[in-house]
Amino acid sequence: MAAPVEVEVEAKKVVAELRERCATPASLLWDVAAAMAGEMGAGLEKEGGSRVKMLLSYVDKLPTGREEGLFYGLDLGGTNFRVLKVHLGGSKKHVVNSESREVSIPPHLMSGTSSELFGFIAGELGKFVAEEEEGTDMPNGKKKELGFTFSFPVRQRSVASGTLVKWTKAFSIDDAVGEDVVAELQTAMVKQGLDMHVAALINDAVGTLAGARYYDEDVVAGVIFGTGTNAAYVEKANAIPKWEGELPNSGDMIYEKLTSGMYLGEIVRRVLLKLSLQSGIFGAIDNSKLKTHFHLRTPHISAMHHDETPDLKIVAEKLHQILEITDTSLETRKMVVEICDIVTRRAARLAAAGVAGILMKLGRNGGIDNQRSVIAIDGGLFEHYIKFRECLESTLGELLGEEVSKSVAVKHANDGSGIGAALIAASQSR
Repeated sequence: MAAPVEVEVEAKKVVAELRERCATPASLLWDVAAAMAGEMGAGLEKEGGSRVKMLLSYVDKLPTGREEGLFYGLDLGGTNFRVLKVHLGGSKKHVVNSESREVSIPPHLMSGTSSELFGFIAGELGKFVAEEEEGTDMPNGKKKELGFTFSFPVRQRSVASGTLVKWTKAFSIDDAVGEDVVAELQTAMVKQGLDMHVAALINDAVGTLAGARYYDEDVVAGVIFGTGTNAAYVEKANAIPKWEGELPNSGDMIYEKLTSGMYLGEIVRRVLLKLSLQSGIFGAIDNSKLKTHFHLRTPHISAMHHDETPDLKIVAEKLHQILEITDTSLETRKMVVEICDIVTRRAARLAAAGVAGILMKLGRNGGIDNQRSVIAIDGGLFEHYIKFRECLESTLGELLGEEVSKSVAVKHANDGSGIGAALIAASQSR
């Protein structure tokens, strides 16, 4: 059995190797940003022309803050869905009030038929509208407008149509695949006697962009840093060679860039497993929990990373509760925190490079006019993982430099998938 000193030396080697492999000097990040901007341009040239999927949202009008009236949002992205009503009061009042309700989808409907699922959703939407709208008739028989956030892979053909590519999460409704989800919802609403028009089909990144643009006309992109990473930005339509048909009147079109999810907890688990197998730093433990894929989640590593107790008590608790690792020394716990830091800093710095790439594509990474650019960011990773957020913001400043940074702002934007959907319905109805 290795002596404790040898164990620690071996463990430190693993951490040093990780630190070296995860290094993200500014020169590398600039290469990533430039590659991102280049791939974005290539993705605009033709379908499949880039490793970055440039998916057209067909939204060519974003909210201005002057919209008035009642608008609805439907957010379907998991085992629950939300319905929302937003009352907009124009440029002086903005959002007068908003109401929402969350509904659980019965498990049997997740593997039933398309008409059953959308029938249930339309029924609940109808109940919500009836309860919320007593005595508030729409003027001149005008149809109610709905923005639909649908967080599953779709192939979009217009602002209010998209065919389902495949289900993810707990859904497996075969007869919906290849069908237009907006048409399915519209049909279900007609059957319910609900006089409502789906004005737009979007996802959370487009909604984040819209929700933030409503309050600030300088917002140029909406970014999601959550379980997955996802962004939408405004592009000039004449800069999209693969665009078919007439150019929209506004000349603007929102594109969306999708990249792989940030599985920070899983990366840390793999490093801890290597640490255990190569050094024995955790003692003679059963590694079964450490060997279980995705057993360590990002909220767990965030809790350990943010542990400020003198003896790193929270780290000890998490190692015990989640991985069944007990009796660790303070030095070992410090090593675990360092691993969390290395992995998270790399992710945050690469995320900042992605944001810089979007600014570069838009020509907003050092222009002489110092035009103000706001990036609206949402998602649990950005919202709750403070060290990730702080590192992303400081890295973006490092990349852009002091002068350009003065005209670039990062804002946390809330609930793009809900309020943002209703706001896009409002902007499309103009």
